[in-house]
Amino acid sequence: MTTEELDDTAQPLLAHLIELRQRLMWAVGGFFVAFLICFFFAKQIFNLLVVPFSWAVEWAGLEGRQIELIYTAPQEFFFTQIKIAMFGGLVIAFPMIAAQVYKFVAPGLYKNERSAFLPFLIASPLLFLLGGALVYLFFTPMVLWFFLSMEQPAEGGKVAIELLPKVSEYLDLIMTLIFAFGLVFQLPVVTTLLARVGLVTADGLASKRKYAIVAAFIAAAILTPPDPASQIGLALPTILLYEIAIYAARLVEKRRAESEAEDESDAQSDDKDASSEASTP
Repeated sequence: MTTEELDDTAQPLLAHLIELRQRLMWAVGGFFVAFLICFFFAKQIFNLLVVPFSWAVEWAGLEGRQIELIYTAPQEFFFTQIKIAMFGGLVIAFPMIAAQVYKFVAPGLYKNERSAFLPFLIASPLLFLLGGALVYLFFTPMVLWFFLSMEQPAEGGKVAIELLPKVSEYLDLIMTLIFAFGLVFQLPVVTTLLARVGLVTADGLASKRKYAIVAAFIAAAILTPPDPASQIGLALPTILLYEIAIYAARLVEKRRAESEAEDESDAQSDDKDASSEASTP
């Protein structure tokens, strides 16, 4: 290989590395700005995250009880605010990060591949937010109601046992639930992408339904707190999403078959036109 050929090979690589650095700077910069904003409003965000706890108190019939959380180490609440800022910053900056990834990858894709990839890029954060909303509005209050039901009042000579969550542990609980549900809600997106490239089929997914049900309960046991309410609450939506994924895979296969049939029809039509032109004197 000559020196000129080496220069021609190195130049595109250098250009890609420069573009990658630029995309990373935009992504990290967007996350850093979102982190600072979330850290500034960390206490307000935490108070918003405590709202499901107040709903659980009402469900448990403890109206009038003061919502109280504690921290036992001087630095605990400070690091809790940093966790809030990091989690919130990642959620807010995700559209920019995803856009930078898409802009870096898009030039190497065909036009039809870009048009197919873009809807999934939009659907993924929307499904994550849907899973997070389900956690916030229903499953977190349900889980906390389950834990509140274990309290013991000081009656009949019994010692009073009252739930006083630590701020760090409460945040870990709600973040774990949001992450688990958000991850599970990506199942239709992942399976549809795999179906588009031919790695999975609807019939194959349907035949493994019983294994998927077992895997859903195992994943729920690992990702959620050790209580039946949250485990069942995650396993059931996972099974429902698996059924939606099978349906989405069938739609992909149907559209692929229609497209192949149309292409074959066009090819046959072109062959007929070519043969008629050849037979014309």
